Amino acid sequence: MSRIGKRPITIPAKVQVAIDGTKIVVKGPKGELSRTLRDNVSLSQEGEILHVNRRDETRTSKQLHGLSRTLVANMVEGVSQGFQRRLEIQGVGYRAQLQGRNLVLNMGYSHQVQIEPPEGIQFAVEGTTNVIVSGYDKEIVGNTAAKIRAVRPPEPYKGKGIRYAGEVVRRKAGKTGKGGKK
Repeated sequence: MSRIGKRPITIPAKVQVAIDGTKIVVKGPKGELSRTLRDNVSLSQEGEILHVNRRDETRTSKQLHGLSRTLVANMVEGVSQGFQRRLEIQGVGYRAQLQGRNLVLNMGYSHQVQIEPPEGIQFAVEGTTNVIVSGYDKEIVGNTAAKIRAVRPPEPYKGKGIRYAGEVVRRKAGKTGKGGKK
């Protein structure tokens, strides 16, 4: 049995869960999420506890068991608490700012890069070098943060660029001087 899949999901007080076969709708203070799971898993609710079970012992069912449980748990956590990803900008002249809801990045290009947030995503800028992407859908928060990072990923020689908070960038040595051929 999947160690992740057999763990129960506790539903907070402010969250409502509606199960219709393999479709689940989760409503909470932050928003509403719905997802249709594969037929290999089934959902059962007992009061404040939600269980994800396999329908049979096939290989596909075993593979989807833990995944489905994690997806449902992320939905419950997202509508109750939300998710956020922090990004750090490093480099001289690199900065971020908000214009309305849009994020505007000055990253050393000849133009500013404007990023419009998808539905349910908010941007926040601390100072000029820290960007916070927050929302209630973990998948969209992560994808949006990855798109921002892709504007200028950290380079290995000086470490300049956009990185996740806490990300370690392996640095390379660079040129060593005037050695060479004679």
